[in-house]
Amino acid sequence: MYIHVPWCTRKCPYCDFNSYEAHGPWPEAAYVDKLFEDLEQDLPRVWGQRIDSLFIGGGTPSLFSAEALDRLLSGLRARLPLRPDLEITLEANPGAVERDRFAEFRAIGINRLSIGVQSFNDRQLQQLGRVHDRHAVFVAAEAAHAAGLDNFNLDLMFGLPGQTVDQALADIANAVALQPTHLSYYQLAIEPNTAFYCVPPVLPDDEMIGVIQELAQAELTRPGHRQYEVSAYAREGWRCQHNLNYWEFGDYLGIGAGAHGKLTDPTAGQIHRLWKLKKPRDYLASAGTRAGIGGDAPICKADRPVEFLMNALRLVEGVPATLFAERTGLPLATLEPALSQSRERGLLEVDPKHLQATERGLRFLNDLLQGFIPE
Repeated sequence: MYIHVPWCTRKCPYCDFNSYEAHGPWPEAAYVDKLFEDLEQDLPRVWGQRIDSLFIGGGTPSLFSAEALDRLLSGLRARLPLRPDLEITLEANPGAVERDRFAEFRAIGINRLSIGVQSFNDRQLQQLGRVHDRHAVFVAAEAAHAAGLDNFNLDLMFGLPGQTVDQALADIANAVALQPTHLSYYQLAIEPNTAFYCVPPVLPDDEMIGVIQELAQAELTRPGHRQYEVSAYAREGWRCQHNLNYWEFGDYLGIGAGAHGKLTDPTAGQIHRLWKLKKPRDYLASAGTRAGIGGDAPICKADRPVEFLMNALRLVEGVPATLFAERTGLPLATLEPALSQSRERGLLEVDPKHLQATERGLRFLNDLLQGFIPE
């Protein structure tokens, strides 16, 4: 299950997520009420199914009080069967308000944090519009360990405005020193509907990006982390279960303003994507009613193969070939002739029981996927 909290302290110029600067107090009590109404409307679609992971993202959900989040978790337990060892992730920023609550978050059952660091370089943090500095990151990591939240992810970006190779490697060294169980390392992208899209910053060229990627991969795997997805590195036993479900094309509920879900109806042989209204004001006014649904559309059979592969082939180890039919409702032969052609080109491993990109295929993943797009 994914729960979206749309408010943040400041909208970053690169961010294209559904987030809004909050002017005044967050209406957390009213929002939790609407989350319950939203969930209850979706419950008939998932009767009898267990929730295996929970991710609370945003926005900056760690700005909500521990009391509000405790009420949310209690309400979920009352309405749905939850896995006993449920992974519960909360996105957080390294700011003082959030880190002071880490012990309270742990006490109510949150057992994983995803901390938005992005960089340890103060100048680059300012360019990215972040509200923290490098010192705050070290204090936040210390607070997480002290609270017993040793299972935390650090988000890092590369390809930042004016970034050098040495600066990128210094970011990795600083991150590794904080002993996270998980690292997400991804390139800054200039997306539409962002401030950076309107006034693009000067970014490193493709040659430098390639050098950073190559050296970073070696540094990230040196201290015991292992790459298991294009942008994800984890210690043994600490892969993000929630994201693994996405990459394996699993189903998930999405509640909250702008949240997306994907649900399979085996009786009808359909897979639906559904999403909720984006703007907080509209969501607060109509969540839990038909008017609160932003959209509900089936994934047509022609699109399912590419959607499956866009996720599954991001995994370094790939997935069992049998998972394709299990998750799409289509026979593996649907992927032919592109499947055989990709193996002949050296982009997919030859193993007929496995769908896995080769090292070359991971490097040229877009080219690999292009071969499966219907003409």
